[in-house]
This record gives sequence, structure tokens and C-alpha cells, in this order.
Amino acid sequence: MSDLVLKPTPIQDSRHKLVLASGSAIRRTLLENAGLTFSVISSSVDEEPLKAAGHKEGATPQTVALRLAEAKALSVSCTGAFVIGADQMLSCNGVWYDKPADLNAARQQLLSLKGQTHTLHTAVVVCRNGQVLWQHLSQPQLTMRAFSDAFLDAYLAEEGEECLYSVGAYRIEGPGLHLFARMEGDHTAILGLPLLPVLEALREMGLLFS
Repeated sequence: MSDLVLKPTPIQDSRHKLVLASGSAIRRTLLENAGLTFSVISSSVDEEPLKAAGHKEGATPQTVALRLAEAKALSVSCTGAFVIGADQMLSCNGVWYDKPADLNAARQQLLSLKGQTHTLHTAVVVCRNGQVLWQHLSQPQLTMRAFSDAFLDAYLAEEGEECLYSVGAYRIEGPGLHLFARMEGDHTAILGLPLLPVLEALREMGLLFS
């Protein structure tokens, strides 16, 4: 008598197309690790005018993060596809932080965050045919430890320009984890895409099987 072989249950309805409107390697990895099939079309949205407008009108970093995620999703034209757009803002003690321009800027940013608790405002939007179907904001809080100058020197030497691709000048999936004393909130949101809410939304939209 042969053993019973159980076939895996499909999780995604192949009749629907999914697109990630981001060139972020970690967001792509998160979706791939969840077993999803999708295309990647990087958004061409210029973030700076939207951020400048937000500053000028006194908008919160939460609002700006959602605007950026929406703009990125809407910028990708793919008829009938569900398009995921995401963005992340960082604030600490009322100050917004952006991706550092160079390693010296990364050093100054990390020194200003040292020993402080900051918030990552991680926004995600799903659009289809030019319409926003769903949006979500996750706000994990991270506390940096009082690291030494020697550690900071070693960290920057190890990471190099990788520091410049993150709003916080760190990658917690890499050596940047050593900068922290405590993290509170959704780990995937810290990485840039709150995965559980996204998956639940895609189930409700019929893209994933319930």
C-alpha cells in the first residue's frame, strides 16, 4: 500500500495579477518568502516634492508616508492588476529623517538617534485600475542603545554605502541590528512592508485564497 501524498494547498488565485511598485529588495524578499507570485515595476515617483509639500502644510509624517505609498502605487499602470505601493518615514522628537546623502550624513543621523526612541511610519497602499482599494499604516518604535564611537566607526566601515539606502541609515536584517536596545511593533513593518495586514487585505480582495 503506497503512502498518501498530500498536495500543497494553493494560496493565490492565478487569475489575478499582483504587482509590487517598489525596487526594494527586502520588500520583494518578504513577498517571495510568503509564497506569492508577483511582478516588480519600480515606481518613478519623485518623493522630494511630496515631502516638501507635507512640511510646508504641517502634515504629519504618517500622512506623508501614506501619500507617498499611494503615489507610488498609482504611478504603476498595469490594467487589472493589484498594485502594492509602500513607503516609510522616520521621526524622532518631532524631527523627520530621510535617507542620508553620504556616510558623514549617516554618521550625524545615527548620533542624533543614539539613545533615543524613534518611530517608523510604514505605509502600504493597494490600488487597482487607478483606484485606491486599501491602505494601512504601521508605526513600530525602535530604541537605539548608547553605542560607542568605536562601534559607530566599525559599523559604518562594515556597512559602507548600504547605510544610504535606508531612511534610518541602518538595516536591521544586517549589522544595523547591533545599534538597538529595544524594538516594539511588527517586525515586517520595520523592514518596510507590514506583511500580515497586506496578506489579509489580499485575501479579502480575492487575490489570495481564504
